[in-house]
Amino acid sequence: MKKTGPVARALHLTRWGMVWEQAARAFWPLATVLALVFAAFSLGVVAIVPLPVLPWLSGTVVLLLIWVAIRGGMRFRRVRMADAMGRLDRTLPGRPLAALTDSAAIGGEGALWQAHLAQMRARASRARAVRPDAGLTRRDPFALRLAGLVALVMALIFGGASQMGQGIAAIAATVSRPVTTDVVPTGPSWEGWAEPPAYTRRPTIYLNALAEGQVLELPKGSEVTFRLYGQGASVTQDIGPALGEDPQAPGFRAEQSGAIEVAGRRFDVTVLADNAPVIQAGAAPVRRADGRMVQDFSAQDDHGVVTGQAVIALDLPAVDRRFGLAIDPEPRPAVELALPLPRGDRREVQGQLTEDLSRHPWANLPVSVRLRAVDGIEQVGEAQPMRTVLPGRRFFNPLAAALIEMRRDLLWSRDNAGRSAEILRAVTWQPQGFVEQPLYLELRGAVTLLEGDRLTDKARDDLAEALWQAAVQLEDGGLSDALERMRQAQEKLSEAIRNGASPDEIQRLMDELKAATDAYTEMLAQQGQQQDPSERFTGEQQGQQITGDQIQQMMDEIQRLMNEGRMAEAQELLEQFNRMMENLQVRQSQGQGQGEGQEGSSGNQPMNRLADTLREQQQLSDEAFRDMQEQFGQGQMGQPSDNAQGLADRQQQLREELGQQQGLLPGQGSPGGDEARRQLDEAGRAMEEAEQALREGDMGGALQRQADAIQSMREGMRALGDMMAQQGQQGQQGQQQGQEGQQPGGGDRAGEGQTMGQRPALDPLGRQRDGNGHVIAGGDPLAEGVDPAQRARDLLDEIRRRSGEVDRPQDERDYLGRLLDRF
Repeated sequence: MKKTGPVARALHLTRWGMVWEQAARAFWPLATVLALVFAAFSLGVVAIVPLPVLPWLSGTVVLLLIWVAIRGGMRFRRVRMADAMGRLDRTLPGRPLAALTDSAAIGGEGALWQAHLAQMRARASRARAVRPDAGLTRRDPFALRLAGLVALVMALIFGGASQMGQGIAAIAATVSRPVTTDVVPTGPSWEGWAEPPAYTRRPTIYLNALAEGQVLELPKGSEVTFRLYGQGASVTQDIGPALGEDPQAPGFRAEQSGAIEVAGRRFDVTVLADNAPVIQAGAAPVRRADGRMVQDFSAQDDHGVVTGQAVIALDLPAVDRRFGLAIDPEPRPAVELALPLPRGDRREVQGQLTEDLSRHPWANLPVSVRLRAVDGIEQVGEAQPMRTVLPGRRFFNPLAAALIEMRRDLLWSRDNAGRSAEILRAVTWQPQGFVEQPLYLELRGAVTLLEGDRLTDKARDDLAEALWQAAVQLEDGGLSDALERMRQAQEKLSEAIRNGASPDEIQRLMDELKAATDAYTEMLAQQGQQQDPSERFTGEQQGQQITGDQIQQMMDEIQRLMNEGRMAEAQELLEQFNRMMENLQVRQSQGQGQGEGQEGSSGNQPMNRLADTLREQQQLSDEAFRDMQEQFGQGQMGQPSDNAQGLADRQQQLREELGQQQGLLPGQGSPGGDEARRQLDEAGRAMEEAEQALREGDMGGALQRQADAIQSMREGMRALGDMMAQQGQQGQQGQQQGQEGQQPGGGDRAGEGQTMGQRPALDPLGRQRDGNGHVIAGGDPLAEGVDPAQRARDLLDEIRRRSGEVDRPQDERDYLGRLLDRF
């Protein structure tokens, strides 16, 4: 029978499989011994074997190798093709391969015989190679082959050529000279290393590589270790205590200057003293508009600062002891804040501590601030205490300010509960037109709580958190609600445009968007009137202003595009308009608005996802606050609510989503990227603690940790935006160079006769772009001025400043981050 095609291929593969079986059965002991020998050389086991024992051990291993090799050769059997065909034939029904080799005794040319052969050929065509099976499990019941394989893998991963060379040299030495009990030394050999403490960030010094007479300068606390080879070598020193008792591996800790002698070699050692760190505070802490404290500091150390702290204590003699502060305060520990230190070199540090202490009982009260710095050996340097007022948020709504004062008095001492109840009764008297019904009921519930038994720590903290949230809602007014109504109106209009709604439906939604926009603008203007007078002119610049006529012009342009059926352009301009309105701030001396032509590049996706997570966290915090308000109204403070477990589950989902997003953040290894990851780590821990508090029914604690999570996420997004802004600046510089290369007047011609909706895109800084992405001048009410490049630089500086202000809405900060990333 001539075997071709699939049958021949199956036969060859089966035969090679049988060859492997024979080799594995015969030579697995040899392979195991070779693997163990290689591992012994590579891992340095041979080098540590005593010299008298090494020749005997080597001879034993050689004899073992010879024996297993001979044994394997005797057991190996040649595999013939007939053997392979027999194994393959046994896997087929009817043994077709054997049948095809048979011949008929009678009627060999008959139709029946030919049909039989055809049937056997069909069965043989389905032949597949037989998988080999050496059966090593029953032949090696102790799994010695696996031990050899593990040793081989460990040698490949952790072994080295130097250890192997030492083992070979040791064997060669035993072969080249006879082994006697009286070995004549050929001269000691040694190796030495000096390893400075890790906090100094200095490299390890290889002593053998030092030149003769070179002075060895080591930081205090360095470890000097030796490895002695042979007999008769010793080390003497006077630099410090010993690290161990092994005579072949002596070690010392450098505590004082001196000398080291090893095998006739002398090293003069100079131990460098480690000075204590020095830290200084900058100017007095600055209060941002959102109440956050900003404290500049500088620190230095000869080897680098390891940690830093700011300790804030109440300056009781400087407190104006009137009203709720007249009685003695309850004991409260000092506030300890970790100073932010950069990665890398910390020998000279210029930093800025930013912390939100507006909720602390000492906010807006006299305190003393003391800065501390610690180096690698726990030496402490302290700055002179600085007396100042602890920055905190200010409230200008009268009722909000009253609630904050009552909160401060309760946190000062629970003996102020009666006084606070009287004030609450006064501010809630005749509430019509002054206090809304839900807040009125909550405040009356607080009165009942204050007039009851003495408050526990938890009840006091929960009540303080509820008063804070109520004051914030009163101070901020309905701005967030107005923004949400405007956003919902824009989303409904966008959805109607995408789905091809009727003109009447689109017109109705357009009118709804106009009404929501007017309400939002009016709320912004009202909020601007309540701004801190001392801050109304901070950050003032010669920037752009957006007037009501310009807003109306964009709305009319959207309307015109929809009337002309240019829905895609209308959709794009509508998205620009929505982002511009979210960024709008109306102040007494300054107004600004910006529109963004398109979403950022794909690099903005992590920022957008973080913004969504932050928005969901804010919504969850609002729901938790409303739940706590209901508890106040029902007089059930401190008891778990029915909705607490559901809130805790949602908090867990948000924490898991944040953890997934951290792995997708760009800029790993850069200062901005690492800072963003650190802040998001803190946000994740705060979310976890908030989840635990929700499950335990501690609504006040959950709200506090949720607020910390929100703040950390904002700081993380700010750091990420700063990092992405550096990339955007490079793109902006290239863009400006492209502008300078254009012919004069070209930009004006590109802008002639075009309305805002007909332009390819608007630069988020108010400049028009042509089809190639170049900035062109003229025609845009958002880009007035004589020097677009200078105006753009001014706007970028202002955007960077505003992106770091956490009192701004998160959507606006996200938008500013996208601007910085692109421009």
